[in-house]
Amino acid sequence: MNFRLLILLCILCPLGLWSQTGTISGFVQDPDKNPVPSVLIYEKTNQNNRVFSDSEGGFKISIPANRDITLVLNFPGIPSSEKMVRVDSNEDKIIVVTFDATQEKAPVVITERRRPVSIIRINPKLATPLPTPQGGIEGYLLQAPVNFSSELSSSYSVRGGSFDENLVYVNDIQVYRPFLVRSGEQEGLSFPNADMVESINFSAGGFDAKYGDKMSSVLDITYARPDSFAVKTMMSLLGANLTVQGISKNQKFTHNTGIRYKRNTYLLNSLDVDAEYDPRYTDIQSYVTYRPQGKYGPWEFSFLGNYSKNNYNFIPRTRETDVGTINEALRLTVFFEGQEETQFETYFGAFSTRYNPSELSQLRFTVSAFQTYESEHYDILGAYRLDELERDLGSDEFGEVLTNRGVGAYLDHARNDLEASVFSFTHRGFRDFDRTNHFVQWGTDLQIEKIYDELNEWSITDSAGYASPRPNDNIGYTDPSGRPIQGIAIQDRIRAVNEVNSSRTSAFVQDNYTFKNDSNAIIGATVGVRANHWSYNNELVVSPRAKFSYTPFWNQIRKDKNGDLDTVRKDIVLSASLGYYYQPPFYREMRGFDGAVNPDIRAQRSIHFILGADYVFQAWNRPIKMIAEVYYKKLDNLIPYELENVRQRYFAENIAKGYAYGADLMLNGEFIDGVQSWVRMSYLKTEEDLSNDFYYLYFNAAGDTIRPGYTTDLVRVDSLLQTPGYIPRPSDQRFSFSLLFLDEMPRKKEYKVLLTLFFGTGVPYGPPTRDRYQDILRTKSYFRTDIGFSRDLFLKKKKNNAFNRNIDKGLISLEVFNLLGVNNTINYQWIEDVNGRQYGIPTYLTGRRINLRFVLEF
Repeated sequence: MNFRLLILLCILCPLGLWSQTGTISGFVQDPDKNPVPSVLIYEKTNQNNRVFSDSEGGFKISIPANRDITLVLNFPGIPSSEKMVRVDSNEDKIIVVTFDATQEKAPVVITERRRPVSIIRINPKLATPLPTPQGGIEGYLLQAPVNFSSELSSSYSVRGGSFDENLVYVNDIQVYRPFLVRSGEQEGLSFPNADMVESINFSAGGFDAKYGDKMSSVLDITYARPDSFAVKTMMSLLGANLTVQGISKNQKFTHNTGIRYKRNTYLLNSLDVDAEYDPRYTDIQSYVTYRPQGKYGPWEFSFLGNYSKNNYNFIPRTRETDVGTINEALRLTVFFEGQEETQFETYFGAFSTRYNPSELSQLRFTVSAFQTYESEHYDILGAYRLDELERDLGSDEFGEVLTNRGVGAYLDHARNDLEASVFSFTHRGFRDFDRTNHFVQWGTDLQIEKIYDELNEWSITDSAGYASPRPNDNIGYTDPSGRPIQGIAIQDRIRAVNEVNSSRTSAFVQDNYTFKNDSNAIIGATVGVRANHWSYNNELVVSPRAKFSYTPFWNQIRKDKNGDLDTVRKDIVLSASLGYYYQPPFYREMRGFDGAVNPDIRAQRSIHFILGADYVFQAWNRPIKMIAEVYYKKLDNLIPYELENVRQRYFAENIAKGYAYGADLMLNGEFIDGVQSWVRMSYLKTEEDLSNDFYYLYFNAAGDTIRPGYTTDLVRVDSLLQTPGYIPRPSDQRFSFSLLFLDEMPRKKEYKVLLTLFFGTGVPYGPPTRDRYQDILRTKSYFRTDIGFSRDLFLKKKKNNAFNRNIDKGLISLEVFNLLGVNNTINYQWIEDVNGRQYGIPTYLTGRRINLRFVLEF
C-alpha cells in the first residue's frame, strides 16, 4: 500500500505543480493616461494564450505561476512591446501598462481620442531589411498610398500629383533633392537615412496647416535620439552603410551619425544600354543633441548636418532593343560615342533650440542652410538603324532582320551648371491648455533663396539621311551682303543664364479640440490657417484647412478565447478633411522649355475634399487595421509639365485647370501569426484642361486625314478645328496595388522572408513635342517584385568569444531584385524612318539581379 501511494504521489505532484496558475489583470494606457483598446496581449512562449484589451483598456490573462513570464503587447502598425511579470499560485495581480513614445523602440499607440486623421504611421523597424535596389526610405512607403515609376529613383507620386508637389521633412526641416536630375541613374542617395530614423508619418492629403505649401502629400521623418551606445553596419553588392549612436554618461549629450556609400554599377549593367557605368554616391549625416539640465530638463540644443556627393559617369557603347508584336516586330540598334559626367554636391546644416516653459507648452527656434552645386555635362553621339524582324514562326530566320526601315544619327550636348542656396529661420510652438482636449500650435518661417543657373544644351537629329530642318532651309542668318546663309538649325536649343533671388515668409496657427457628446461618442476637430508671401511676384496666398473626426460609441458582440460572448466597443474613427493647398512656384516650375524664367508665374492651387474611416478589428483572433479614404481634388492655376524619364519640364505658365479623384484602401496586421504585413489598393483619375489649347485636322482631296508617314497625298484641301478639352495628367496611373509581406519559418523564427510587390497601370506619354494633347498614349503597366531571404545570426552568445558576446544582432540576406524579370518602361526614344513615320522605342529599367547583404548590430 505504501508503494502504491508513493507511485500515485509521484504522478500527481508534477501535475499539481504544472497546474498552478495566477492571473494578471491590467490596464493599457497612453502617456496621457487615456485607455488603449484592441491591444493584443499574449504569452511569449505560448502564443495561443492571448487576450485583447477592451474599450476601457482593461484585460485579464491567466499565466503559469512561480516563474518569470514575458507578455507581448501588439498593435497594428507599430513594433511590439514586452513586459516581464511573475505571479504566485492563485494570485490575481493588477498592473498598468503605459506606452511611452519617448523610449527607444517603444510603440506609439494612438487611442480613439488621439488617433490622427489623414496621418499614416509607417513602421521603419522591420524584422529584416527591405529588398529594394534604391535602398532609401522610399521603400517603406509601400505601406502608404504612393505610386512609383522607377526603382532607380526616390521620386514618387501621390493621388495624381508630381514629385515636386510632395513635402519632405526631417526633424521638422524641409529637405530637397537635386534640381538637374533627369534620370534615376543620376539621382543616387536621397536625403533621409533609414538607419537613423525613429518614426515616419505620412499624409496623402488633407494635412494640417502646420505643414508647408505643397499640393499633394507630406512625408514627416524624425531621427532617433539614442539612449544607449549602438553600432550598425551593412554591406552588400551595391554599397555599405555605417551608423553609430551614443549617449554620454550623464545623459545630456547624444549623437546619431550615419555614413552611406553606394555604387550600383552591378545593377545598372542590367539596363539595355551596354555602357561603362561608374556611379559613386556618398552621404554623411549626424544628428547631435545636448540637454544641459538632463533628459527631462526644459532646454535642448540640437544640430543636424549633412554632406552628400553624387558622381555619375557614363560612357555608352551600344544598345539593342526589340519591340513590337507578332504583327510588327522591330529592332533598334544604336552605336554610341561620347560620355556624360554629372555631379551633385550638397551641404546642409540646421541648428535648433527647444525650450519647454512647462509640461504643457514648448517653443522651438531653428536656423538652417542648404547649399547645392550641380553640373551636368555630356556629349553623346548615337548612330542608329531601325530594322524590321522576320515574324514567320516557321521561318529559319524568325527573329532575324528582314528589312531596314531607316538609319540616322543624333547628337546630344549639354553644359549645365547650377548653384542654389536656401536659408531659413523658423519658429514652432504649442500650448496644451487642458492636456487632453485642447491643443494649439503656431509657427512662422522666413526663407531666403539664391539660385544661379547656366543652361546650354541642344540636340540635332539626322534622320533617314537628312537633317531637319534641311540644309537648304533659311535659318534666319545673312552674310555681309545680305544674302541668307543656309545651314542646319539646332533642335531643342536651350541657352540661358538665370539668377533668381527671393524670399518667402509664412505663418500658421491651428487648434485641435476634442470632446464627448451625450451618446459618449468622441468628436475631434483640427482647424487652422496658413499664409505665404513670396517676394519674387509679391503674391500672398491664404490657406484655411480643417479636419474632423467622429468616434462613435458602437458596440459589437464577439467571442473571447474561451468561446464566451463579450460586448466590446468598436474601434473605429470616421473622418473628413477639406482645405486649400497653394503651391508657390519653386525654381523648376518657373523655368520654361526655352530656359527663360517667367516673372509673372503664380501659385498653383488644389482644394481637397476627403472622407475616411480608420477601423481596427479582429480577424483570425488577431488585430487588423483598415484605413479607407475617398477623395476629390479641384485643381486651378496649374503649370503643365511633360515627363522625360524622371525630369519634369514645365511650361512655366499658369494655363491649366484640372481635377483628381479616387479611393485608397489599406490593410495592416498579422496575416501570419507574430509578424506584420501591409497591403494597399488604389484607384485614381486625374485630368487637366489647357487654356487656348487647339489644333487642326487636315484633309486631302480624297477626304483622308493627313498623317505624315502614313498618308501618300499630303496636299491640304480642308481642315477641322479640334479642342482637346480634358486630357490625362502625366501621373494618371488609374489602378495601383502594393504589398509588403513578411513571413518566418515555424519553430525556426530566425529564418525570414520579405516580399515587396508593386503594380501600377500605364501612365500617359506622347511624342517629344510641346503639344500636351498628343500625350494620350499609355505605357505598359509597371510591375515590380523583390524578395529577400534572411537568417538571423549570433542568437546564442558565447561567453568565451569577445566578438560574439558583443554582437547584439546579426543578419545575412539573399535578395532577388525584379524576381519575375519584367521589362518595365521608364521612357521612350522616338525614331523616324525614311517615310517620316515616328516610332516610340521603350527604354527599359533594370532586369533581374541577385544581391547579398550582411548586417551587424553591436
